[in-house]
Amino acid sequence: MSLVKSIVRSDRGRQFLCWLVACYIRVVWWTSRFETIGGERPAPYWRDGRPFILAFWHGRLLMAPKAWPQGTSMNMLISGHSDGRIIADAIAHFGLGTITGSKSKGGLAALRAMVRALADGQNIGVTPDGPRGPLMRVSPGIIAAAKLSQTAIIPLSFATSRRVILGSWDRFHFALPFSRGVFLWGEPLFVPKDADAGQVEALRLVLETRMNELTAEADRRCGHVPVEPAAVVAARIPA
Repeated sequence: MSLVKSIVRSDRGRQFLCWLVACYIRVVWWTSRFETIGGERPAPYWRDGRPFILAFWHGRLLMAPKAWPQGTSMNMLISGHSDGRIIADAIAHFGLGTITGSKSKGGLAALRAMVRALADGQNIGVTPDGPRGPLMRVSPGIIAAAKLSQTAIIPLSFATSRRVILGSWDRFHFALPFSRGVFLWGEPLFVPKDADAGQVEALRLVLETRMNELTAEADRRCGHVPVEPAAVVAARIPA
């Protein structure tokens, strides 16, 4: 068993690791200059106390807590495996809560919990390509949650001028201190309550396109070639 796995499986070790992650996020924030573009899009929701679903890619998770105003409710949908527990404990240092579940395990229960939280006036954060991908491709669960709850989805992305792109499936954007950074907020997306399967799929693609455009623009503004999403795999048609 590796040292990292030993630390993660220990409650005290995991808590210490998550504290370090939270400290690192603060160091990047304090030593960098971040610009927010499109902040007028979520602002009315925060001002009026209207909940919405925050959508951002799994690989753009690190600095996302700093885009969220303190004192405003947020529950992140995280997976139930060890990586998810690390994320949950780390974001708790920023006053954010969690809902456990993913598209691959416990998805229906997670969907119900999301809808209940939204009905209670709480905001929900979702990485619609997590926890295992495909990279930068939207899974249907977030559209289902928006349809059932009749709340908007607002996408977010970020980039920093100094970074390391990890070799993980999500091409994790590991921001470095002393950077120039940008948060980009996208247009709200609404899913009609009576949307049929075709409309739901069309809106899923709209969200995916908007999120990829935001991410590409954030990368370009910070002087990088945009990270490319996973190739679309065509459905196999039986002979």
